[in-house]
Amino acid sequence: MADGDAAVIVLAAVGLCISTYFTAVAYRWMRPDTRWIPAFCRMGEQTCASIVFTPRARVFGLPNSVLGQMFYLALLAGIPLGLLNRPELFVLYLGASLLTVGLAVFLSWSLLFITRVPCVLCFTSHGINVVIFLLLLLRRPA
Repeated sequence: MADGDAAVIVLAAVGLCISTYFTAVAYRWMRPDTRWIPAFCRMGEQTCASIVFTPRARVFGLPNSVLGQMFYLALLAGIPLGLLNRPELFVLYLGASLLTVGLAVFLSWSLLFITRVPCVLCFTSHGINVVIFLLLLLRRPA
C-alpha cells in the first residue's frame, strides 16, 4: 500500500457509515433519531433529517448518500486490490474524488445559506471527502 492508503481506508469507512445512515433515513428504512445511533450522530427531525429530503440531497437523481456509498466502497475495495496503482484507474478515482469535493463545496454552501441547517454529519462527510482528495492527490500510482 502507498503512503496515506491506511488513512484513506479509515476515512472511507467512516464516510461509508455516515452515508449508509443518510441512505437509510432517505429511504425511510430507519428513523433519523433511532436510539441505537450514538446521540452525537442522531439527526433531529427539524435539522439534519430535514435536509435528506431537499432537492439538493439528490443532485444526480439518486440520494447523494448512495453515491457516497459507491465512492467509499470503491475506495475500500480498490486500495487492497491495488486498483489505485494502475494509472488509468487512479485517474478515475482522482476524478471521482474531485467531483465529491466540488459537490461538498456546493452542498456546504447550500447548508449554510439556503437550508440554514448546521448538520454536523454533513460537514463531517464533506471534510472527509476533501481530506481523501488531498491524500489521493499526494499519492502516486506505484
